[in-house]
Amino acid sequence: MTDRMTAREAIAAVTGEFTESVTPGAGTVGDGPLGWHGYADARALAAGRTGEQESVIHGTATVDGRPCVLLAFEFGFLGGSLGQRTGDAIEAAYGCAAERRLPLVALVATGGSRMQEGVVALTQLQRVARASVRLRAAGLPQIAVLRDPSTGGGWATVGAGADVALALPGAQIGFAGSRVRPADADPAAYTAEGQLAAGHIDAVVTPAELPRTLGRWLRALRSSGPAAPAPVPHALPGTGAPGTGRDTPAGPPDSGWEAVRRARSAHRPRAAAYLDAYFDERLPLGGDRCGGTDPGLLCGFGLRGGRPVAYVAQCGTPTLPAGYRTASRVIRLADRLGVPVLTLIDTPGAANDAEAERAGAGAAIADTFAAVAAARVPVTTLVIGEGGSGGALALAAPGNMYVTPDSYFSVIAPESAAAILKRPESELRRTADQLRLRPQDLVELGVARAVVGLAPPED
Repeated sequence: MTDRMTAREAIAAVTGEFTESVTPGAGTVGDGPLGWHGYADARALAAGRTGEQESVIHGTATVDGRPCVLLAFEFGFLGGSLGQRTGDAIEAAYGCAAERRLPLVALVATGGSRMQEGVVALTQLQRVARASVRLRAAGLPQIAVLRDPSTGGGWATVGAGADVALALPGAQIGFAGSRVRPADADPAAYTAEGQLAAGHIDAVVTPAELPRTLGRWLRALRSSGPAAPAPVPHALPGTGAPGTGRDTPAGPPDSGWEAVRRARSAHRPRAAAYLDAYFDERLPLGGDRCGGTDPGLLCGFGLRGGRPVAYVAQCGTPTLPAGYRTASRVIRLADRLGVPVLTLIDTPGAANDAEAERAGAGAAIADTFAAVAAARVPVTTLVIGEGGSGGALALAAPGNMYVTPDSYFSVIAPESAAAILKRPESELRRTADQLRLRPQDLVELGVARAVVGLAPPED
């Protein structure tokens, strides 16, 4: 797929199986609702040049073996702009997806709302938003592919409103089009790569990779019937503290401080290793859609034995507010689609520096607690390392949490507890024991269901 492909070329680049649908309606009359002189001639010229009657076409398609409704923008027709007739077509596409119980894939290339139709064109964004909400309520996924350019209201509804936002390399993406941005605006902020770095899209995908990537997402976002809990991962073998020359024992630690030492070992397996062992393939979702990302949190959907499972996994670092917002986004998406969730806990706690406070740490953590509490699909949790206070508990499934032998969970870190109690460093081990943070302690306290061993899990 190259820049400024026609809508039909964009469709052909991802599928050879497309059946176009006809949009009902009378169409735009004359010079439109504003009586804009020359508008009828401009539409006729655009139709003659592109062979299309409007700036979008839609229909049913099969992408990489998966059925969907496909919506494609024709940038050559008045810059892919949204007018009243465009709103008719987009609403019909979303309605078709809902009626046929199919996901919607939008190939976006638009300059925004159509100036010649004034505020009537602008109100089409409300129609698109309503159609998107109805499809979301029906439990069906929406995927956007952002071509060049994707700006204005089309980006702010069909594009940014999708569950998964993919973009082609170098595509212009932003609410402000190239001719209406501030003169001193950083151009990198309006690119696919800039939007990815800011957490507003999920991936930049090359044209050659796009058909298979879409097919993988269509498989991963499907519901497989009533959601059964995600299987519990088995514990991965690791190595002990540097210089020990021995594997981490399969059994639980003897003391609280031994539990802390194991969980903090640099040689313990981390989230990426667990996810690689658990999934046949996985598709990451990145960013909180509010301008932030957290490299210490891995989120997305994966396939295990052909079954979709959503995942949120901490990587041993303090979790940022953007990480909690991304986690909440993934959990709510999985809940809406009927896909079970797996969370892996491994953090010393939530980030607590001034920047984290300015970024809304408290509100972000509260929202993650709420997302887990409200989930109707099963959430399964495995603690694979440090379970540091509320920053870890926010991702824990109440009543369905498991722990590995090299993990711990505590209301507060032993060092912080000792500091609050004004205890000397020599009292750290006693403090750790008093906190009852060992894996077996968590089971005895009723917080965890079991200590997971090294045997392969039963699906």
